[in-house]
Amino acid sequence: MSKSEVRGLVNEVKAQVIILGTIVALMWGLEFLDAFLGGALNQFGILPRTIVGLRGIFFAPFLHGNFPHLIANTAPFLVLGWLVMLRRTSDFFVVSAIVMLIGGLGTWLFGSMAFHIGASGVIFGYLGFLLSRGYFERRFGSILFSIVVGLMYGGLIWGVLPGQPGISWEGHLFGFIGGIVAAKLLAEPRTSRKSYRDY
Repeated sequence: MSKSEVRGLVNEVKAQVIILGTIVALMWGLEFLDAFLGGALNQFGILPRTIVGLRGIFFAPFLHGNFPHLIANTAPFLVLGWLVMLRRTSDFFVVSAIVMLIGGLGTWLFGSMAFHIGASGVIFGYLGFLLSRGYFERRFGSILFSIVVGLMYGGLIWGVLPGQPGISWEGHLFGFIGGIVAAKLLAEPRTSRKSYRDY
């Protein structure tokens, strides 16, 4: 690897750290503000089948019920978000947008009548993207990577089923579906020439 390639790689990693760090800092800043306001920001979450609840599609992933909720989401958001970025940093923005839209609309249409908040829907979207990309691309590297992600985080998949009260399994399910859709849309054909790092 040449010096210019090393420099480019270092700059890309720095950009990834800044992107993820900024989003997590925003989540934590909003939770501190929400705690100060007595939970007033939670009303900006997704409230199914209401016009005002549509705004939650954009705001809900950045809001959390309390600090334990935020703490539980921070690590998987950082890890899975970075894995989405690993091949192309731009994939992160495209996948996030698709997951937020499909996951948010699905929750708005079919979710239980309560405010749905938290980054877990996006996290499940990243998981769906990473697990299914190998299937859509049919490349050895992509398939192997999907298997590794499955071994690391496959246990989360049960979160798409109804279970613990107070947990938005609908957000998990539709976020996961959004990730699969993103994987299909971003899949690189086997015959295409690659100008990026594969894994």
